[in-house]
Amino acid sequence: MKNSIFLAGVVASFVLAFAPQSGMAQDDEALPQTLFINVNVFDGTSDTLAMNQRVLVEGNLIKTIGDETLKAASGATVVDGGGRTLTPGFIDNHVHLMLPGPTLPSMEANSTWEDLAIAGVASAEMYLMQGFTTVRDAGGQNGGLQRAINAGTVVGPRIYPSGAFLGSRGGHADFANYTAPVGAQSNFSRLNMAQEVDNAADMHKYGRNNFRMGASQLKYMQSGGVVSAFDPWQLLAGSQSELDAVVQVASEYGSYVMAHSYRKEAIMNALESGVMSIEHGFEFDCEISALMEEKGAYITTNLTAFDPNLFDIPAIRDVPASLRKAQSATAAFGAYLDNMRECPAKRGHHTDCVGTVDACNIQIAYEKNLANEFFGAYTSLVALTSVGGEIAALTGDFMNPYPEGKLGVIEEGAYADILLIDGNPLEDFSVVGTGDKWFGADPRPDSPETILIIMKDGVIYKNTLN
Repeated sequence: MKNSIFLAGVVASFVLAFAPQSGMAQDDEALPQTLFINVNVFDGTSDTLAMNQRVLVEGNLIKTIGDETLKAASGATVVDGGGRTLTPGFIDNHVHLMLPGPTLPSMEANSTWEDLAIAGVASAEMYLMQGFTTVRDAGGQNGGLQRAINAGTVVGPRIYPSGAFLGSRGGHADFANYTAPVGAQSNFSRLNMAQEVDNAADMHKYGRNNFRMGASQLKYMQSGGVVSAFDPWQLLAGSQSELDAVVQVASEYGSYVMAHSYRKEAIMNALESGVMSIEHGFEFDCEISALMEEKGAYITTNLTAFDPNLFDIPAIRDVPASLRKAQSATAAFGAYLDNMRECPAKRGHHTDCVGTVDACNIQIAYEKNLANEFFGAYTSLVALTSVGGEIAALTGDFMNPYPEGKLGVIEEGAYADILLIDGNPLEDFSVVGTGDKWFGADPRPDSPETILIIMKDGVIYKNTLN
Protein backbone atom coordinates (compact mmCIF):
# COMPACT_ATOMS: atom_id res chain seq x y z
CA MET A 1 0.00 0.00 0.00
CA LYS A 2 2.81 2.39 0.90
CA ASN A 3 4.53 1.58 -2.41
CA SER A 4 1.33 2.36 -4.31
CA ILE A 5 0.94 5.71 -2.55
CA PHE A 6 4.60 6.53 -3.21
CA LEU A 7 4.26 5.63 -6.91
CA ALA A 8 1.12 7.71 -7.24
CA GLY A 9 2.94 10.65 -5.70
CA VAL A 10 5.86 10.31 -8.08
CA VAL A 11 3.53 10.18 -11.09
CA ALA A 12 1.58 13.20 -9.87
CA SER A 13 4.80 15.16 -9.34
CA PHE A 14 6.01 14.25 -12.83
CA VAL A 15 2.72 15.34 -14.42
CA LEU A 16 2.73 18.63 -12.51
CA ALA A 17 6.33 19.32 -13.43
CA PHE A 18 5.69 19.03 -17.14
CA ALA A 19 2.12 20.31 -17.34
CA PRO A 20 1.53 23.89 -18.57
CA GLN A 21 1.35 26.23 -15.59
CA SER A 22 -0.92 29.24 -15.25
CA GLY A 23 0.87 32.40 -16.31
CA MET A 24 3.74 30.48 -18.01
CA ALA A 25 4.61 31.21 -21.64
CA GLN A 26 3.07 28.64 -24.00
CA ASP A 27 4.63 27.21 -27.15
CA ASP A 28 2.26 29.13 -29.39
CA GLU A 29 4.77 30.83 -31.67
CA ALA A 30 3.47 31.21 -35.19
CA LEU A 31 4.92 28.90 -37.81
CA PRO A 32 7.31 30.56 -40.28
CA GLN A 33 5.74 31.63 -43.56
CA THR A 34 7.05 31.93 -47.10
CA LEU A 35 4.93 33.75 -49.68
CA PHE A 36 5.60 33.12 -53.37
CA ILE A 37 4.22 36.00 -55.43
CA ASN A 38 3.94 36.61 -59.18
CA VAL A 39 4.17 32.92 -60.12
CA ASN A 40 2.38 30.81 -62.72
CA VAL A 41 1.37 27.53 -61.12
CA PHE A 42 1.42 24.02 -62.51
CA ASP A 43 -0.55 22.21 -59.83
CA GLY A 44 0.45 18.66 -60.80
CA THR A 45 -2.76 17.76 -62.62
CA SER A 46 -4.00 20.62 -64.82
CA ASP A 47 -2.88 20.93 -68.44
CA THR A 48 -2.57 24.71 -68.18
CA LEU A 49 -0.84 27.07 -65.79
CA ALA A 50 -2.77 29.19 -63.30
CA MET A 51 -1.40 32.62 -64.06
CA ASN A 52 -0.18 35.31 -61.66
CA GLN A 53 -0.82 33.38 -58.48
CA ARG A 54 0.41 33.60 -54.92
CA VAL A 55 1.24 30.53 -52.83
CA LEU A 56 1.57 30.84 -49.07
CA VAL A 57 3.66 28.24 -47.23
CA GLU A 58 3.27 27.94 -43.47
CA GLY A 59 5.66 25.60 -41.71
CA ASN A 60 6.03 22.59 -43.99
CA LEU A 61 2.62 22.78 -45.67
CA ILE A 62 0.95 24.89 -48.34
CA LYS A 63 -1.53 27.03 -46.44
CA THR A 64 -3.29 29.07 -49.15
CA ILE A 65 -3.26 29.71 -52.89
CA GLY A 66 -4.73 32.94 -54.21
CA ASP A 67 -4.38 36.10 -56.25
CA GLU A 68 -2.56 39.34 -55.51
CA THR A 69 -4.84 39.99 -52.53
CA LEU A 70 -3.28 37.09 -50.61
CA LYS A 71 -1.05 38.40 -47.83
CA ALA A 72 1.40 36.80 -45.41
CA ALA A 73 2.02 37.53 -41.76
CA SER A 74 4.48 40.22 -40.75
CA GLY A 75 8.03 38.92 -41.01
CA ALA A 76 7.26 36.31 -43.64
CA THR A 77 9.79 35.57 -46.36
CA VAL A 78 8.52 36.88 -49.70
CA VAL A 79 9.79 35.35 -52.95
CA ASP A 80 8.96 37.24 -56.15
CA GLY A 81 8.89 34.66 -58.90
CA GLY A 82 8.92 37.27 -61.64
CA GLY A 83 6.34 35.42 -63.73
CA ARG A 84 8.19 32.10 -63.62
CA THR A 85 6.61 28.68 -63.16
CA LEU A 86 6.00 27.14 -59.77
CA THR A 87 5.56 23.36 -59.76
CA PRO A 88 5.40 20.54 -57.23
CA GLY A 89 8.73 18.93 -56.39
CA PHE A 90 9.45 16.02 -58.68
CA ILE A 91 9.03 12.37 -57.63
CA ASP A 92 11.13 9.48 -58.93
CA ASN A 93 9.34 6.22 -58.24
CA HIS A 94 12.24 3.87 -58.92
CA VAL A 95 15.71 4.69 -57.63
CA HIS A 96 18.55 2.70 -56.07
CA LEU A 97 20.44 5.14 -53.90
CA MET A 98 22.51 2.41 -52.26
CA LEU A 99 23.69 0.74 -55.50
CA PRO A 100 26.66 2.78 -56.75
CA GLY A 101 28.03 0.08 -59.06
CA PRO A 102 30.06 -0.25 -61.15
CA THR A 103 28.61 -3.77 -61.29
CA LEU A 104 26.49 -5.94 -59.04
CA PRO A 105 29.31 -8.52 -58.59
CA SER A 106 31.71 -5.79 -57.51
CA MET A 107 29.22 -4.48 -54.95
CA GLU A 108 28.71 -8.00 -53.64
CA ALA A 109 32.39 -8.87 -53.41
CA ASN A 110 34.21 -5.58 -52.83
CA SER A 111 31.90 -3.11 -51.05
CA THR A 112 31.57 -2.52 -47.33
CA TRP A 113 28.58 -0.91 -45.70
CA GLU A 114 30.60 2.32 -45.52
CA ASP A 115 31.11 2.36 -49.29
CA LEU A 116 27.42 1.86 -49.92
CA ALA A 117 26.29 4.33 -47.25
CA ILE A 118 28.58 7.11 -48.45
CA ALA A 119 27.37 6.58 -52.01
CA GLY A 120 23.79 6.72 -50.78
CA VAL A 121 24.35 10.05 -49.06
CA ALA A 122 25.93 11.54 -52.18
CA SER A 123 23.17 10.16 -54.41
CA ALA A 124 20.45 11.51 -52.14
CA GLU A 125 21.81 15.05 -52.34
CA MET A 126 22.18 14.76 -56.11
CA TYR A 127 18.55 13.69 -56.56
CA LEU A 128 17.34 16.61 -54.47
CA MET A 129 19.43 19.06 -56.48
CA GLN A 130 17.91 17.65 -59.68
CA GLY A 131 14.50 18.70 -58.38
CA PHE A 132 13.39 15.39 -56.85
CA THR A 133 11.95 16.15 -53.43
CA THR A 134 10.66 12.58 -53.05
CA VAL A 135 12.02 9.23 -54.24
CA ARG A 136 10.85 5.66 -53.83
CA ASP A 137 13.77 3.32 -53.37
CA ALA A 138 13.04 0.19 -55.35
CA GLY A 139 15.27 -2.19 -53.44
CA GLY A 140 18.45 -2.26 -51.42
CA GLN A 141 17.74 0.45 -48.89
CA ASN A 142 16.43 0.19 -45.34
CA GLY A 143 15.37 3.09 -43.11
CA GLY A 144 18.72 4.51 -42.03
CA LEU A 145 19.30 7.07 -44.77
CA GLN A 146 15.69 8.19 -44.55
CA ARG A 147 16.06 8.77 -40.81
CA ALA A 148 19.27 10.75 -41.31
CA ILE A 149 17.60 12.98 -43.91
CA ASN A 150 14.49 13.48 -41.79
CA ALA A 151 16.70 14.45 -38.84
CA GLY A 152 18.64 16.96 -40.92
CA THR A 153 21.93 15.08 -40.52
CA VAL A 154 22.36 14.81 -44.29
CA VAL A 155 20.59 16.43 -47.23
CA GLY A 156 18.26 14.56 -49.54
CA PRO A 157 14.70 13.95 -50.68
CA ARG A 158 11.91 12.23 -48.83
CA ILE A 159 12.49 8.50 -49.17
CA TYR A 160 10.02 5.63 -49.39
CA PRO A 161 12.32 2.61 -48.77
CA SER A 162 11.56 -0.94 -49.85
CA GLY A 163 14.18 -2.74 -47.77
CA ALA A 164 15.72 -5.84 -49.30
CA PHE A 165 14.85 -7.03 -52.78
CA LEU A 166 12.78 -10.20 -52.37
CA GLY A 167 13.31 -12.89 -54.97
CA SER A 168 14.07 -16.52 -55.69
CA ARG A 169 17.36 -18.35 -56.00
CA GLY A 170 18.73 -17.62 -59.48
CA GLY A 171 16.26 -14.77 -59.93
CA HIS A 172 16.74 -11.04 -60.27
CA ALA A 173 17.36 -10.55 -56.55
CA ASP A 174 20.14 -13.16 -56.46
CA PHE A 175 23.30 -11.06 -56.31
CA ALA A 176 25.45 -13.74 -54.65
CA ASN A 177 28.77 -14.76 -56.17
CA TYR A 178 28.59 -17.41 -58.87
CA THR A 179 30.07 -20.11 -56.65
CA ALA A 180 28.00 -19.29 -53.56
CA PRO A 181 26.30 -22.47 -52.28
CA VAL A 182 22.58 -22.62 -51.64
CA GLY A 183 21.72 -20.96 -48.36
CA ALA A 184 25.03 -19.13 -48.01
CA GLN A 185 24.85 -15.62 -46.65
CA SER A 186 25.91 -12.92 -49.08
CA ASN A 187 27.08 -9.36 -48.59
CA PHE A 188 23.67 -8.13 -49.76
CA SER A 189 21.76 -10.47 -47.46
CA ARG A 190 23.90 -9.54 -44.42
CA LEU A 191 23.05 -5.87 -45.02
CA ASN A 192 19.38 -6.70 -45.76
CA MET A 193 19.75 -5.36 -49.28
CA ALA A 194 18.56 -8.55 -51.00
CA GLN A 195 17.07 -11.74 -49.60
CA GLU A 196 16.56 -15.13 -51.20
CA VAL A 197 12.96 -16.28 -50.74
CA ASP A 198 12.12 -19.78 -51.88
CA ASN A 199 8.70 -20.39 -50.34
CA ALA A 200 5.80 -18.58 -48.71
CA ALA A 201 7.33 -18.91 -45.25
CA ASP A 202 10.47 -17.10 -46.45
CA MET A 203 8.30 -14.39 -47.92
CA HIS A 204 6.51 -13.92 -44.62
CA LYS A 205 9.79 -13.81 -42.68
CA TYR A 206 11.75 -11.46 -44.92
CA GLY A 207 8.78 -9.30 -45.86
CA ARG A 208 7.97 -8.65 -42.23
CA ASN A 209 11.64 -8.05 -41.53
CA ASN A 210 11.72 -5.40 -44.25
CA PHE A 211 8.96 -3.48 -42.52
CA ARG A 212 10.84 -3.92 -39.26
CA MET A 213 13.91 -2.40 -40.93
CA GLY A 214 12.05 0.70 -42.12
CA ALA A 215 10.40 -0.26 -45.41
CA SER A 216 7.21 1.53 -46.38
CA GLN A 217 6.32 -1.02 -49.11
CA LEU A 218 7.72 -4.31 -50.43
CA LYS A 219 9.57 -5.04 -53.68
CA TYR A 220 9.17 -8.50 -55.26
CA MET A 221 11.36 -9.61 -58.16
CA GLN A 222 8.86 -11.53 -60.24
CA SER A 223 10.68 -11.54 -63.60
CA GLY A 224 14.29 -11.82 -64.66
CA GLY A 225 16.44 -9.07 -66.11
CA VAL A 226 18.91 -8.17 -68.82
CA VAL A 227 22.05 -6.97 -67.04
CA SER A 228 22.13 -9.79 -64.49
CA ALA A 229 24.00 -13.02 -64.02
CA PHE A 230 21.58 -15.92 -63.77
CA ASP A 231 18.08 -14.94 -64.88
CA PRO A 232 16.54 -14.69 -68.34
CA TRP A 233 14.18 -11.74 -68.59
CA GLN A 234 11.41 -14.19 -69.50
CA LEU A 235 11.66 -15.85 -66.06
CA LEU A 236 8.43 -16.33 -64.13
CA ALA A 237 9.98 -16.47 -60.69
CA GLY A 238 8.23 -17.70 -57.59
CA SER A 239 5.07 -19.68 -57.02
CA GLN A 240 1.55 -18.38 -56.72
CA SER A 241 1.74 -19.02 -52.99
CA GLU A 242 4.83 -16.79 -52.75
CA LEU A 243 3.13 -14.01 -54.72
CA ASP A 244 0.07 -14.30 -52.49
CA ALA A 245 2.32 -14.28 -49.41
CA VAL A 246 4.11 -11.03 -50.25
CA VAL A 247 0.78 -9.31 -50.91
CA GLN A 248 -0.54 -10.71 -47.63
CA VAL A 249 2.40 -9.35 -45.65
CA ALA A 250 2.07 -5.91 -47.21
CA SER A 251 -1.66 -5.95 -46.50
CA GLU A 252 -0.99 -6.79 -42.84
CA TYR A 253 0.83 -3.46 -42.66
CA GLY A 254 -1.79 -1.59 -44.67
CA SER A 255 0.73 -1.12 -47.48
CA TYR A 256 1.34 -2.59 -50.93
CA VAL A 257 3.70 -4.52 -53.20
CA MET A 258 5.70 -3.24 -56.16
CA ALA A 259 6.71 -6.05 -58.54
CA HIS A 260 9.58 -6.21 -61.00
CA SER A 261 7.58 -7.67 -63.90
CA TYR A 262 8.51 -7.90 -67.58
CA ARG A 263 6.33 -10.56 -69.21
CA LYS A 264 2.64 -10.05 -69.77
CA GLU A 265 1.84 -13.26 -67.89
CA ALA A 266 3.82 -12.03 -64.90
CA ILE A 267 2.11 -8.63 -64.98
CA MET A 268 -1.37 -10.13 -65.17
CA ASN A 269 -0.63 -12.59 -62.34
CA ALA A 270 0.72 -9.78 -60.19
CA LEU A 271 -2.29 -7.55 -60.73
CA GLU A 272 -4.76 -10.39 -60.09
CA SER A 273 -2.93 -11.16 -56.83
CA GLY A 274 -3.17 -7.59 -55.57
CA VAL A 275 0.16 -6.05 -56.58
CA MET A 276 -0.43 -2.31 -56.91
CA SER A 277 2.69 -1.11 -58.74
CA ILE A 278 4.17 -2.79 -61.80
CA GLU A 279 7.85 -1.96 -62.30
CA HIS A 280 9.14 -1.90 -65.89
CA GLY A 281 6.14 -3.74 -67.34
CA PHE A 282 7.68 -3.85 -70.81
CA GLU A 283 5.06 -6.17 -72.32
CA PHE A 284 2.31 -3.72 -71.37
CA ASP A 285 -0.74 -3.77 -73.63
CA CYS A 286 -4.37 -2.67 -73.62
CA GLU A 287 -5.58 -5.75 -71.75
CA ILE A 288 -3.13 -4.95 -68.96
CA SER A 289 -4.27 -1.32 -69.01
CA ALA A 290 -7.88 -2.36 -68.50
CA LEU A 291 -6.97 -4.62 -65.59
CA MET A 292 -4.86 -1.88 -64.03
CA GLU A 293 -7.78 0.51 -64.18
CA GLU A 294 -10.05 -2.11 -62.59
CA LYS A 295 -7.55 -2.72 -59.77
CA GLY A 296 -6.51 0.92 -59.30
CA ALA A 297 -2.91 -0.05 -60.01
CA TYR A 298 0.08 1.89 -61.35
CA ILE A 299 3.04 1.27 -63.64
CA THR A 300 6.50 2.84 -63.69
CA THR A 301 8.85 2.22 -66.62
CA ASN A 302 12.46 3.19 -67.24
CA LEU A 303 12.20 4.68 -70.72
CA THR A 304 15.96 4.53 -71.19
CA ALA A 305 15.36 0.84 -71.90
CA PHE A 306 14.09 1.98 -75.32
CA ASP A 307 17.23 3.95 -76.14
CA PRO A 308 18.70 2.77 -79.45
CA ASN A 309 22.22 2.94 -77.99
CA LEU A 310 21.41 0.48 -75.22
CA PHE A 311 23.75 -2.11 -76.71
CA ASP A 312 26.69 0.24 -76.07
CA ILE A 313 26.51 -0.40 -72.32
CA PRO A 314 29.68 -2.38 -71.50
CA ALA A 315 27.73 -4.67 -69.17
CA ILE A 316 25.60 -5.65 -72.19
CA ARG A 317 28.03 -5.29 -75.09
CA ASP A 318 30.87 -7.21 -73.46
CA VAL A 319 28.84 -10.06 -71.92
CA PRO A 320 27.49 -12.46 -74.57
CA ALA A 321 24.64 -13.75 -72.38
CA SER A 322 23.48 -10.21 -71.55
CA LEU A 323 23.78 -9.14 -75.19
CA ARG A 324 21.53 -12.01 -76.27
CA LYS A 325 19.04 -11.12 -73.55
CA ALA A 326 19.04 -7.46 -74.56
CA GLN A 327 18.48 -8.30 -78.23
CA SER A 328 15.54 -10.58 -77.48
CA ALA A 329 14.09 -8.11 -75.00
CA THR A 330 14.26 -5.25 -77.48
CA ALA A 331 12.35 -7.32 -80.01
CA ALA A 332 9.70 -8.32 -77.44
CA PHE A 333 9.18 -4.87 -75.90
CA GLY A 334 8.75 -2.92 -79.13
CA ALA A 335 5.00 -2.36 -78.76
CA TYR A 336 5.18 -0.76 -75.30
CA LEU A 337 5.21 2.88 -76.42
CA ASP A 338 2.37 2.51 -78.91
CA ASN A 339 0.29 0.54 -76.42
CA MET A 340 0.85 3.12 -73.68
CA ARG A 341 -0.24 5.91 -76.03
CA GLU A 342 -3.31 3.98 -77.20
CA CYS A 343 -4.40 2.73 -73.75
CA PRO A 344 -2.67 4.97 -71.22
CA ALA A 345 -2.34 3.77 -67.65
CA LYS A 346 -1.33 5.70 -64.55
CA ARG A 347 2.41 5.84 -65.11
CA GLY A 348 4.94 7.27 -62.69
CA HIS A 349 8.41 8.61 -63.51
CA HIS A 350 11.16 5.98 -63.16
CA THR A 351 14.92 6.30 -63.74
CA ASP A 352 16.31 3.03 -62.27
CA CYS A 353 19.94 4.14 -62.24
CA VAL A 354 22.57 1.86 -60.73
CA GLY A 355 25.88 3.68 -60.78
CA THR A 356 27.91 6.66 -59.67
CA VAL A 357 26.47 10.05 -58.86
CA ASP A 358 27.81 11.54 -62.09
CA ALA A 359 26.45 8.69 -64.20
CA CYS A 360 23.02 8.84 -62.57
CA ASN A 361 22.92 12.62 -62.98
CA ILE A 362 23.28 12.10 -66.73
CA GLN A 363 20.74 9.27 -66.85
CA ILE A 364 18.17 11.26 -64.88
CA ALA A 365 18.34 14.11 -67.38
CA TYR A 366 18.10 11.70 -70.30
CA GLU A 367 15.12 9.90 -68.76
CA LYS A 368 13.32 13.24 -68.49
CA ASN A 369 14.16 13.94 -72.14
CA LEU A 370 12.82 10.59 -73.35
CA ALA A 371 9.60 11.01 -71.37
CA ASN A 372 8.87 14.22 -73.25
CA GLU A 373 9.94 12.73 -76.59
CA PHE A 374 7.69 9.69 -76.18
CA PHE A 375 4.66 11.14 -74.37
CA GLY A 376 4.82 14.93 -74.43
CA ALA A 377 5.31 17.59 -71.79
CA TYR A 378 1.99 17.45 -69.94
CA THR A 379 1.91 13.66 -69.53
CA SER A 380 5.56 13.71 -68.45
CA LEU A 381 4.93 16.42 -65.86
CA VAL A 382 2.00 14.53 -64.39
CA ALA A 383 4.17 11.41 -64.17
CA LEU A 384 6.83 13.46 -62.36
CA THR A 385 4.39 14.92 -59.85
CA SER A 386 0.83 13.93 -58.98
CA VAL A 387 1.01 10.29 -60.10
CA GLY A 388 4.07 9.84 -57.91
CA GLY A 389 2.14 11.37 -55.04
CA GLU A 390 -0.67 8.88 -55.55
CA ILE A 391 1.81 6.01 -55.53
CA ALA A 392 3.32 7.30 -52.28
CA ALA A 393 -0.14 7.34 -50.71
CA LEU A 394 -0.53 3.59 -51.41
CA THR A 395 1.54 3.01 -48.27
CA GLY A 396 -1.61 3.65 -46.27
CA ASP A 397 -2.44 5.38 -43.03
CA PHE A 398 0.26 4.00 -40.76
CA MET A 399 3.20 2.95 -42.96
CA ASN A 400 3.34 6.23 -44.89
CA PRO A 401 6.39 8.02 -43.44
CA TYR A 402 4.98 11.39 -44.48
CA PRO A 403 1.30 11.38 -43.52
CA GLU A 404 0.66 15.08 -42.89
CA GLY A 405 -0.03 16.21 -46.46
CA LYS A 406 -0.27 15.18 -50.09
CA LEU A 407 2.77 14.96 -52.34
CA GLY A 408 3.14 15.89 -55.99
CA VAL A 409 0.57 18.69 -56.05
CA ILE A 410 0.28 22.39 -55.36
CA GLU A 411 -2.87 22.64 -53.28
CA GLU A 412 -3.92 23.73 -49.83
CA GLY A 413 -2.76 21.28 -47.18
CA ALA A 414 -0.17 19.62 -49.41
CA TYR A 415 3.46 19.38 -48.39
CA ALA A 416 5.52 22.44 -49.30
CA ASP A 417 7.71 20.57 -51.80
CA ILE A 418 8.07 23.22 -54.47
CA LEU A 419 10.21 24.13 -57.47
CA LEU A 420 10.50 27.52 -59.15
CA ILE A 421 11.46 27.02 -62.79
CA ASP A 422 12.68 29.61 -65.27
CA GLY A 423 10.33 28.94 -68.16
CA ASN A 424 7.10 27.11 -68.91
CA PRO A 425 7.70 23.32 -68.92
CA LEU A 426 4.39 22.72 -70.70
CA GLU A 427 5.84 24.57 -73.69
CA ASP A 428 9.56 23.89 -73.29
CA PHE A 429 10.16 20.73 -71.31
CA SER A 430 13.92 21.21 -71.29
CA VAL A 431 13.57 23.68 -68.40
CA VAL A 432 12.98 20.76 -66.00
CA GLY A 433 16.60 19.73 -66.56
CA THR A 434 16.73 17.39 -69.54
CA GLY A 435 19.70 15.99 -71.45
CA ASP A 436 19.60 14.74 -75.04
CA LYS A 437 22.49 12.30 -74.65
CA TRP A 438 23.16 9.35 -72.35
CA PHE A 439 26.31 7.38 -73.23
CA GLY A 440 29.27 9.61 -73.85
CA ALA A 441 27.54 12.68 -72.46
CA ASP A 442 29.62 15.29 -70.68
CA PRO A 443 29.20 15.56 -66.89
CA ARG A 444 26.20 17.62 -65.94
CA PRO A 445 26.04 20.47 -63.41
CA ASP A 446 25.10 19.69 -59.84
CA SER A 447 21.67 21.21 -60.46
CA PRO A 448 19.88 22.46 -63.60
CA GLU A 449 20.33 26.20 -64.03
CA THR A 450 16.65 26.57 -64.93
CA ILE A 451 15.50 25.17 -61.57
CA LEU A 452 16.00 28.31 -59.50
CA ILE A 453 14.43 27.31 -56.19
CA ILE A 454 14.13 23.90 -54.59
CA MET A 455 11.99 23.77 -51.45
CA LYS A 456 11.35 20.56 -49.54
CA ASP A 457 9.18 20.39 -46.45
CA GLY A 458 9.04 24.18 -46.31
CA VAL A 459 12.85 24.56 -46.32
CA ILE A 460 14.68 26.12 -49.27
CA TYR A 461 17.71 24.03 -50.28
CA LYS A 462 18.57 25.97 -53.43
CA ASN A 463 17.90 29.59 -54.37
CA THR A 464 19.59 31.13 -57.39
CA LEU A 465 16.71 33.45 -58.20
CA ASN A 466 18.83 36.54 -57.77
